Amino acid sequence: MFTIFGFYKFQKINNLKKNQKILSNLLVNKNIYGSIIVSEEGLNGSISGKNKDIQATIIKLKKIFSIKEFDSFNNSKSKFKPFHKSKVKIKKEVVPMDLKISNKIKKKNTHIEPTKWNELIKNKKTFLLDARKPFEHKVGSFKKSVNPNIDNFRDFPKYLKKLKKDQPIAMFCTGGIRCEKASVFLEKKGFKNIYQLKGGILNYLKKIKQKNSLWKGECFVFDNRVTLKHGLVQGTYSICGGCRQPISTKDKKSKRYEEGVTCPNCIDKLSKNQKSRFRMRQSQIYKAKQSGKKYIFQKEFK
Repeated sequence: MFTIFGFYKFQKINNLKKNQKILSNLLVNKNIYGSIIVSEEGLNGSISGKNKDIQATIIKLKKIFSIKEFDSFNNSKSKFKPFHKSKVKIKKEVVPMDLKISNKIKKKNTHIEPTKWNELIKNKKTFLLDARKPFEHKVGSFKKSVNPNIDNFRDFPKYLKKLKKDQPIAMFCTGGIRCEKASVFLEKKGFKNIYQLKGGILNYLKKIKQKNSLWKGECFVFDNRVTLKHGLVQGTYSICGGCRQPISTKDKKSKRYEEGVTCPNCIDKLSKNQKSRFRMRQSQIYKAKQSGKKYIFQKEFK
């Protein structure tokens, strides 16, 4: 069993290259897989490993950066490796929005606990905003939520400027970090009634039982589990070998689906050459399975 630990922390960080090397060595030494983004404004990561190694890594992370508590974190489990590689990246921002969060910014505490979230979003006056990408929204979301239909988060501010300043805005995303930056942006623009789901969707699915939930569908996650359901158990989606987008069990029953090659979403978009290459790759996967070996293929989601 593997433990997955997702976290973020906004704080001033210096010597990025030095810290990148320290973190890279830490992940290797503790046999930890996943990724960590380090920037001048803070840290953002999702890592996995055996529970004792994850716990030791958390202690070390806090010591290296003098962190008392992370701004947000979540734990979940997986029966298989959710990541195949470990990497530490240096970025200008932990979330690309052309807005750096500094210690000088005094942000209001706008976090709403999952137990109080339902009451907020049931209010007809509340504008419920899904701050994730369109394909994530399609897999699952809260009822009556609005998705800005934006693939690049740098374009998010343009959308936010169109919202009404006097309307209560309730935002949510997978782990909470996108909403953290978006709420800072909105406060700077004069918005008053801004709320965000504490710990994001993952915290909600972990703490709210399905019978009391307003969540519909599954939650996309950026690792090999693909999606999670209530209780943070693995969902039913998989990834198309052609377009690398999440596909449902319904998609896989379609005549337009070919395992490892195409799905109904991309069959008309891929060239003959691409399909040929993907079939060759899938053939290698089948052969690897028959011989008892593992064929590792993982592509980053963008």
